[in-house]
Amino acid sequence: MALTTVKQLLDHAKKHKYGVGAYNVNNMENIQAIMKAASETRSPVIIQASRGALKYTNFTYLKHLMYAAVEENPDIPVALHLDHGDTLDSVKKAIAIGFTSVMIDASHHSFEENVRITKEVVEYAHARGVSVEAELGTLGGIEEDITGVVKLTDPDQAVKFVEETGVDCLAIAIGTSHGAYKFKSEPKLAIDLVKKISDRV
Repeated sequence: MALTTVKQLLDHAKKHKYGVGAYNVNNMENIQAIMKAASETRSPVIIQASRGALKYTNFTYLKHLMYAAVEENPDIPVALHLDHGDTLDSVKKAIAIGFTSVMIDASHHSFEENVRITKEVVEYAHARGVSVEAELGTLGGIEEDITGVVKLTDPDQAVKFVEETGVDCLAIAIGTSHGAYKFKSEPKLAIDLVKKISDRV
């Protein structure tokens, strides 16, 4: 099996200058289609599940579908990723069922609280060989059960956040055109922030 972490996939992608798709799944058909495309294009892939999808499938069903995809495609590097975990408990549940990477999204808290929660998750996950993604800034709109306004990521805070938490990858807010937000207005994306932050972190 080519089961790997998001950190390993992204490190390789950065070195060789390519992108890696991350796809949320809810059922067998989603997973089969994603893996068929990954196999045909010989592309690594991040299969991710939200807290809602895991709860809906009682954790067990989706776990086995994801592992079946990995088993059936032994030559494709696959990371199993928790999308937008909101507590250490949600992260622990994902790790317990075999996820190789987790996201902790404490971006709706203060910067200090986001650092505290993320650091706690990083310590727990890294001790178990699991990589961690965190979020800094807010996209606005609706994500899972969180509603908020756009707050772009500050590059200085990004540097401090990564240094203090030891997180493996960082989701930054540059504006959005996804989710419920995309139907409400014209997207305004601060693309320049990607390079500014990437150059420093």
